[in-house]
Amino acid sequence: LPGLHILAIVFTLEVSVGKTNTVMALNNSDVLLPCTFTTCIGFQDLVFTWYFNSTELIYHGKIKSKASEPFLVGRNPRVEFVGSTTGKDNNISIVLKNVEFSDAGKYTCHVKNPKEKNAQHNATIFLTVVQKMVETDNTVTLIIVGVVGGLIGLLILFMLIKRVVLFIIKKTQDGK
Repeated sequence: LPGLHILAIVFTLEVSVGKTNTVMALNNSDVLLPCTFTTCIGFQDLVFTWYFNSTELIYHGKIKSKASEPFLVGRNPRVEFVGSTTGKDNNISIVLKNVEFSDAGKYTCHVKNPKEKNAQHNATIFLTVVQKMVETDNTVTLIIVGVVGGLIGLLILFMLIKRVVLFIIKKTQDGK
């Protein structure tokens, strides 16, 4: 079936930014922007590009083959490549140095594989920059969970005692 063959080719290249597509960073800190890709048939002269807010190119790299690490074509001076493609993961992650509030926005990791008839795929991650990390106070939540759990426990205990009492009453009536 020719239709199925085309469908299989389209879905062989996959790009991912991990389980969550949002990252929070502290102002003036460095932040990791994760990205990996998978391909069923391998790659040759693969090109990957990171964009900020869809238009600004911040990192451009090329990978000859699975045996070679990526080489830089062009980048923003504040962006550093931290991935590796010769290991198990085809990791093309970058680190954005000294983030500022103006760095908050959408980062897209785009991959193009000529070996797969120039199949292209991308994944997006959203960066939020904050002045200070706020620890969430879970005290109220823990109190509510504790009270609800305690009530459920008491209800189960009450039902258990009721069963035992009814069982004892039935046994004493059967014995008479």
